[in-house]
Order: sequence, then structure tokens, then C-alpha cells
Amino acid sequence: MLSGIPLFPAQASTVAPSVDRLYFLILAVTAFFAIATVIAVAIFAIVYRDDSGRKVGAAIHGSIPLELGWSIIPFIIAMGIFVYSTVVYFDLIRPPAETLEIYSTGKRWMWRFQHLDGKAEINELHVPKGRAVRVTFTSEDVLHSLYFPSFRVKADAIPGRYSSVWFQPTQTGEFHIFCAEYCGTRHSGMIGTVVVMEPDAYQAWLSGNDGQPLAVRGQQLFQQLACVSCHLDDNTGRGPSLAGIFGTSVQLADGGTATVDDSYLRESILTPHVKTVAGYQPLMPTFQGQVNEEGVMGLIEFIKSKAAVARPAPANAQANAAPVRP
Repeated sequence: MLSGIPLFPAQASTVAPSVDRLYFLILAVTAFFAIATVIAVAIFAIVYRDDSGRKVGAAIHGSIPLELGWSIIPFIIAMGIFVYSTVVYFDLIRPPAETLEIYSTGKRWMWRFQHLDGKAEINELHVPKGRAVRVTFTSEDVLHSLYFPSFRVKADAIPGRYSSVWFQPTQTGEFHIFCAEYCGTRHSGMIGTVVVMEPDAYQAWLSGNDGQPLAVRGQQLFQQLACVSCHLDDNTGRGPSLAGIFGTSVQLADGGTATVDDSYLRESILTPHVKTVAGYQPLMPTFQGQVNEEGVMGLIEFIKSKAAVARPAPANAQANAAPVRP
């Protein structure tokens, strides 16, 4: 736990045992061949030593069985490791359908965690035991890396884009959070704590929140920025409707398509002219520098919360000169 940094942190998530098994498998294979090579060299050096210095080695013309052996056996071992590591990798990047969504922002030298109900934490994250949790995060300044050693998950926090990790805690207690990417003079102090609680205790902790839900704050910002004047739910505004758009695929003006996910919406808010929705003109202004990362996350959650509504196709959409995206 937090009393120190153990050589091998506790296996505190559902994916931790499989990650450790893969690690020790690779360690065992490499150690076996390294030790076998050293032993063979030592044996040959003793058995075939030449004290006189006059012996001449016999000519060797090769051995087909030997050459096949040292080619096929390592190939089978390598492919076995590849298959096993692929299974573990997909377990790490494919969260369950129902997850507890949390946003995070890294900046020198702290981690800020934002719960959807409005609760915010600095260098501390409360989560319930037994519930799958997905943390979506970015960086406000330089490259960071969000690392939960006891959960065996880690990903880089890159300015300008979203990354995510997921884990399902299996133990209650306190566990380390580290930045695993050197980010400046106080990098070693960019640490935090995950507090895993029993579900009832977590709900009691969460009920003490007096902040606004993230989606509500996003709705307020949506109105303050006058987004509502263009993005009408009935699809009659100058911009495309955002109702029920999250998770769908949109046709772009260049002939391509894009899936409306967190990264797409973030890009649409900050650099709307990168991808233009077919049927609309690229007139939406950029909000780069006007909206911070928490504001962008709020807008995204508000758009996610907008249910699909029956709406007509846009009439004369080209003439409407709509903004590119949300």
C-alpha cells in the first residue's frame, strides 16, 4: 500500500494477474536462454581448452537438424508469447460496456480527477470496489503518463488528445498513482492516491458532493458560447443537430466518415475546421484558448446526454452555412 514502494505492487485489479503472468513468462524464457548460454560457454571453455596452443579446430559444414532446431523452437516460443500478450493487450484496451466514467487532466505537477456528478479531486481518486472504472485524460502542458501500478495500467497523457485506461478494483485500500514520464523538475512529486472503497461507502462519499454535474456545467457553457443558436435539435439550425449524435458515424465534406467519440468532439470544439460535416460550411469559430480542458469535458458530457430526437433532413443545408461540428 502507501507505506512504501514494494518490489511487486499488490494485484488489486482484475487484469493485474494476467499482466504479471505475462511478465514472469517473458522473464523466465529470457532467463532460461541467458543462463543456458552462459553455462554452455563455460562448459565448452573447460572441455575444449587447448593448453598447448597448437590444436586446430575441425572444419564444420553445418547441421540441418541443428539449424532447424534453433530456428523453429525460438519461433514457436516467440509466437506463443505474441498470442498471449495480444490477449492481455485486448483485455487492457477493451473496457466493459458499463463503466464508471471519470475524466482527468494532468499538468505540472498534479492530477485532477473529475467525476460526472461534479465532484473533483486533486491527486486523489475515490472509486468503488468491484466496479469497472474508465479514466479518460489529457495533459494541459507537457507529456505526462498516468500510471496505476497496483492495477497494472498506464498510458501517456498527451497534450491535444485523449487517452484512457480502465480497471476494476478487487481490493479496498489505498494505492499509488504515479506520473511515469519525466515532465520537469518536480516530476517525482507528481504522485497521488487511489482510494478503493466498498460500494456503499463510495456512494456515501459521493453523496457529499455539492457541485454541479459535469453535463449541467457543459450545458451552461453550451449556452454561454452561443452554440445553441446554431446547433438546433430539430436540424433546422445553421449547424448540425447534436441530439443523439454521440457514438454515430458522420459523413464529412471530403468524402470520408468519422465516428463521433470523445476525441472527435474535442477536436470539433477546439479545431472545428479539421473535419467538416458534409452539407455545412466550415464557419464555426475555434474555441482554442477560450475553453479549458474541464470545460471541454463538460461540453462533451452534455452532448453525450442529449437523446436522439426525430428531426427532418436539413433543408438547403449548403445555404445555411453551418458550423463544422459541436
